[in-house]
Amino acid sequence: MASSFARPAWGDILLTALAPLIWGSTYIVTSELLPPHRPFTAALIRVLPAGLLLLLLMRRLPARRDWGRVLILSALNIGVFQALLFVAAYRLPGGLAAVVGAIQPLLVMGLAWGVEGRRPARLALGASVLGVAGMGVLLLSPRTVWEPIGIAAALGGTACMAAGTYLTRRWKPDLPVLALTGWQLLLGGLMLAPVAWLADAPLPALSVQQVLAYAYLCLAGALLAYALWFRGIARLSPVAVSSLGLLSPLMAVVLGWALLGQAMTGWSMLGLLLVLASVLAVQWASARPEI
Repeated sequence: MASSFARPAWGDILLTALAPLIWGSTYIVTSELLPPHRPFTAALIRVLPAGLLLLLLMRRLPARRDWGRVLILSALNIGVFQALLFVAAYRLPGGLAAVVGAIQPLLVMGLAWGVEGRRPARLALGASVLGVAGMGVLLLSPRTVWEPIGIAAALGGTACMAAGTYLTRRWKPDLPVLALTGWQLLLGGLMLAPVAWLADAPLPALSVQQVLAYAYLCLAGALLAYALWFRGIARLSPVAVSSLGLLSPLMAVVLGWALLGQAMTGWSMLGLLLVLASVLAVQWASARPEI
């Protein structure tokens, strides 16, 4: 009898997983190397030059019918998402923000169910709930502060990314992956520009180390990572891709432990293992034909 599970496309999964792993390094680069208190400027420098570079390379315009969709995707995946992400990051402890973000696979399942009538598989649903629980064990503490504006921003940002991931796969604009990535980074960066101008102080004179940090965020954190992310959306199910996003806070925790000497308790290790089990289970569940 044939197995009810198809074999997951592990090559595509591993390449897509590189994106959130790279994003996980953003926290330590930002906190240790960048000028403080300029979150929107950091987001702008990360995405806008990367978008320009990709479009200079690809030289491809969206089809006339796709312009509206590309604009919406740019807002969901880059512009609005980045703005809400940094609002949440400045108002909430990183652990609480990550736990809120862990509901993204559940939101994608809800969209697929509500829009297309596709009920989530029980394994994928259970694994996604396990991921939220694992993130809570890994990162939450009794001293966590539940700040209402930060919670609202975190929920809004998570909803934006979930909708962007789902709609990118559903709409499939007629563009190569690199061109689609470039347009979203460019348009999303243009949305961020007035926010950075109004909300952030001007940049001081930058050291060589800070210039290299901004370059890393742009070339690795945006150009490479988003290209891999949108490539994954084109090849994997939206639920599978969104679950890989849980690897980002995991990487941040591991880097904090390895480079900054931050403590890793037994509970932290248990949470880490639960999140990894959740991600693997969602990949298996999402290989089924009906997902």
